[in-house]
Amino acid sequence: MVDGLTTPVPIGTRLPAVLQEDDFLLRFVAAIDDTFAPVHLTLDALAAYVDPHLAPADFLEWLCAWVGIEPDQTWSVERRREVVAHASAVHRWRGTTRGVAEAVRLVVDGDVEVTDTGAAGWSATPGGPVPGEAVPGLLVRVRASGPVDRRRVERVVAAVTAAHVPFTLDLEEETS
Repeated sequence: MVDGLTTPVPIGTRLPAVLQEDDFLLRFVAAIDDTFAPVHLTLDALAAYVDPHLAPADFLEWLCAWVGIEPDQTWSVERRREVVAHASAVHRWRGTTRGVAEAVRLVVDGDVEVTDTGAAGWSATPGGPVPGEAVPGLLVRVRASGPVDRRRVERVVAAVTAAHVPFTLDLEEETS
């Protein structure tokens, strides 16, 4: 219970008129209103909790986990909000070169370029040559504008790439 918190939906006003004349019953349902007021108000504000731009700062950690993002403890609150807000776009393109590039851009400040080998397991002509190279693979080239945790970038790329596709990370850090 929260002192002074009023419910937006008082039960006493919804009772039939004949029951609203009973003082004991009105005090009884008022106690129920006090108990459920935080629940009603939380449910009314639920959209604000799941909107990364409106959610309380301490709730962003949960939102990061909800969208599959491992937050970096050095990120500011604004950076966390931005990453969570763009996570759905990254998931939409997951497994593609665009998706890998967008996922890396969320955790690294700089330019990201992703190239795949074009390998495929089928051919338009039966018995014909397989297009692209024989082995699938990705080259992820990152030109970062500051120091970067290489292992973190590797974990991000591994998380958004198909398990059978190996990748090479070419990381260039600018030092200023």
